[in-house]
Amino acid sequence: MRYTGPKFKLCRREGINLFGTPKYDVRKRRTLPGQHGGKNISRLTEYGKLLRNKQVLKRIYQMSEKQFKRFVTDIAAKYSKNHNVDYDKAVKITLERRLDAILYRSGLAKTIMQARQMITHGHFLLNGKKHNIPSYLVKKGDVLVLKEKLKNSPLYSEENKNVKVPSYINVNTSDKKIEVIDLPRVEEIDLPADVLKVVEFYARA
Repeated sequence: MRYTGPKFKLCRREGINLFGTPKYDVRKRRTLPGQHGGKNISRLTEYGKLLRNKQVLKRIYQMSEKQFKRFVTDIAAKYSKNHNVDYDKAVKITLERRLDAILYRSGLAKTIMQARQMITHGHFLLNGKKHNIPSYLVKKGDVLVLKEKLKNSPLYSEENKNVKVPSYINVNTSDKKIEVIDLPRVEEIDLPADVLKVVEFYARA
């Protein structure tokens, strides 16, 4: 199941801001979550390092273990083989092609969680049609646009200033329109996790 509990608890567990907004700044509390907190820095086994990197990446994209494992071991693996791309790079590209990730990167959503909610509630049209699946993998030429009746909603009155819009999407903030002009570029995907360790984690399983 996908985790639905307090998100700040996840950030404290991993020791980093997983979601990018000041609300999740772990510098507020440096101890691990739990009744007695715990030490901030602990020595990890090699397996522990693999696990923590996997958990960080999975939690950033707010995916269940089953869904995340499928993305890494199936979808990304096939992309790597079919496009002759390094496995770790294929994982990054595949995750960033998710519709909720694209919406978040556009700056129209403040967090990945909000992006997922906007999509599941049917706020956007994909290529002119209703769409409510956050895990949809975008293709070059896809267009996501906010429904006309929601364009004056307070929810969309401010864009996320903390997000740097990547070059592979074109965003029209006045029309609340996002156009995918290319597939995600690895050099623009900055993640606080070693994706090679994530690949190795599932290779060991």
